[in-house]
Amino acid sequence: MTRATTVRAVLAAVVLLVSLFVTLTMSPRLGLDLQGGTRLVLQAKDSPTAKADRESTDRTVEVLRQRIDALGVAEPTVTRSGEDRVLIELPDVTDPREAAEVLGRTAQLTFHPVIGVPDDAAPDPKPDPESDSEELVLPDESGGRLRLGAPDLSGAGVKDARAEFDGQRGAGWSVSLDFRDDASRDWTRLTGEAACHPPQDERRRVAIVLDEKVISSPQVSPSVTCGAGLPSGTTQITGSFSADEAKNLALLIKGGALPVPVEVVEQRTVGPTLGAEAISASARAAVIGAGLTALFITFVYRLFGGLAALALAGYTLISYAALVALGVTLTLPGLAGFVLAIGMAVDANVLAFERAREEYASRSGRTSRPLRSALAAGFRNARTAVVDSNVTTLLAAGLLFGLGSGPVKGFGVTLAIGVLVSMFSALVIARALTELAAGSRFVTDFPGVNGIGLRGRVRTYLTRRAPQLFRGYRRWLGVSTVVVALAVLGVTLRGLNLGVEFTGGRLMEYTTSRPVGIDTARTALADAGFADAEVTTAGGRELSVRTGDTGDRTEAAIRDALSAEGGAATKVRDDLIGPSLGDELRRHALIALGIAVGAQLLYLAVRFRWSFAVASVTAMVHDVVILVGVFAWLGRPVDGIFLAALLTVIGYSVNDSVVVFDRVRELWARRPGSPLLPAARAAVLQTVPRTVNTGMGALFILTALAVLGGDSLRDFALALLIGICVGTYSSVFTAVPVALEMESRRKDGGRTGQGQRQRPKAGRGRPADNGARV
Repeated sequence: MTRATTVRAVLAAVVLLVSLFVTLTMSPRLGLDLQGGTRLVLQAKDSPTAKADRESTDRTVEVLRQRIDALGVAEPTVTRSGEDRVLIELPDVTDPREAAEVLGRTAQLTFHPVIGVPDDAAPDPKPDPESDSEELVLPDESGGRLRLGAPDLSGAGVKDARAEFDGQRGAGWSVSLDFRDDASRDWTRLTGEAACHPPQDERRRVAIVLDEKVISSPQVSPSVTCGAGLPSGTTQITGSFSADEAKNLALLIKGGALPVPVEVVEQRTVGPTLGAEAISASARAAVIGAGLTALFITFVYRLFGGLAALALAGYTLISYAALVALGVTLTLPGLAGFVLAIGMAVDANVLAFERAREEYASRSGRTSRPLRSALAAGFRNARTAVVDSNVTTLLAAGLLFGLGSGPVKGFGVTLAIGVLVSMFSALVIARALTELAAGSRFVTDFPGVNGIGLRGRVRTYLTRRAPQLFRGYRRWLGVSTVVVALAVLGVTLRGLNLGVEFTGGRLMEYTTSRPVGIDTARTALADAGFADAEVTTAGGRELSVRTGDTGDRTEAAIRDALSAEGGAATKVRDDLIGPSLGDELRRHALIALGIAVGAQLLYLAVRFRWSFAVASVTAMVHDVVILVGVFAWLGRPVDGIFLAALLTVIGYSVNDSVVVFDRVRELWARRPGSPLLPAARAAVLQTVPRTVNTGMGALFILTALAVLGGDSLRDFALALLIGICVGTYSSVFTAVPVALEMESRRKDGGRTGQGQRQRPKAGRGRPADNGARV
């Protein structure tokens, strides 16, 4: 055993032991789509007296955190998002109407002296934000109107507020306030000045105003003398409150006033039942998909494939431990990314093993240790392709995190962790295991056991047939052009079924106790005032309702209408996206796609050459257009989860092209001055076994997600299945022909004749032509 093998084995053992310790001692942080709850995004707005900036948003976060603590929600999350947004996650809160009302109210509490009753003929004075001396006219709690002076006291002076019930005197529910020292003196002065007016005089009242609404305007008791005021520092707000109204009012006052108004721009609610089903379905898909992948790789690569399957188990343990240790919130798309990265770990192993097979075939008979040397060369030669292909996926993951929102961000984080761990799993754990096994004479002497000494069925077939690929490569470009045109036609004729993330609106999902026909549901909603609502069903008792009405009472009215037809309607999902946020997310999606194309083009141009980079990006755009077109023809929703799948397909597409062009570069460099066509043909034939074996591993995973992952993951898995199939085709029959065409045009000086002879000058990095035809 070499020193390098020992180092890899020790490093792998240490990382696995640490990961096992973290897994056994720490619990994962589940997202709301897995444990149930409500996610709110509040947008801070400018007010006449304050601007919505980073500082005011930070103060808003602190006020909202106090209010949530008073609500008694377990393990809430309140964070600033960007300059002027606040992200709130409330686990186990599945009816967000009351929470949103409490959290979103500005709660500007002020105490005013009453000047009198306004003259109905005179116009109401308007408050001047630049002056505290202007009077104000507001309706009082009884329906009349009051003229109020400038506020003498604000809610900042309130030390405590609590809801109390006085049943003995029949006063009902009220809110008791305790003032701080300075505010207590101001309260005494305010009530002392009011007491200077005779009883029953309007000016003997003190108005308590919340968000420019008089909630109580009690008279100062006749027992209070002029100038003396109420010295206790305590008062009560009365007003025929219900228990909930009194508690919410006390909560608002105690939590403090928001420095700026806020608006709910996004709201997502998931019932705990749906979350539990999602976890169960994802776990089944992960176990079955990973199991089938492990069996497949073991069948193809025998003993070394079995060792790679053990390395995949290590990947699972390390990835999970990393997510837990870093405190990453595990969401439903994140689970999908976690499972999907298993396919990437398989890809790295397949690349190494296929290169090792090639090396073994060339070294056999020339050295007494062909297996060990071939294995080392295989991992060494595959390293650049593994790194380049995974970097392109990391670029996509970074875009998902930077420009996505909510669950899409979680998918980006999980995907990035999975990519990094998959490289460690393949280049460290799997390599250490296979190198240790290669030291055994039994494994070395029997190629049918180790798997590396076998040529493989695909490679054997290609060797015998030796197909002359790309003899008419422009025909393949024509096929790709036709398919892309059909996809564009689908988008043009059918349009895209954009989700509420991009259009704004509300999407709700319910289960009913009795089956409800879709026509019955539509009629019931139309009678309730939602004639424009879109209703779909996934079964007799599962209904989805989409509407542009985002008002606070929308969900309750829809649920009541469905309950009247199908018995008790249980809400399992509620997504609300404001129109401004929908526009922003749609803009971010386009920016993400544009940056993805530019970043991949720049990276590949640096790592390879411009013709290869343009060819890879052309194939990537080809895959994106076809995927979008298929979803348009099928009428499937294009939402945030689809965006995550689309950016992942971009990474996969470039991944395949990178593997092919990495081999083209290697083969072309061996024969400077030779034409590109022979090198491209040989590179494709040599990488086909890797492409087939990697694609099969990914298909096992995605098929399991599509069949067993539930409704939430079905479209996600479908998009990736389409993307991988199309990407596998385009990396060979679109990317390579584009590269051949570009090299032909460059060397022909712009002439497009396929049979033109090429006589460029030889130079560094630019192979000269020897007169052969492309």
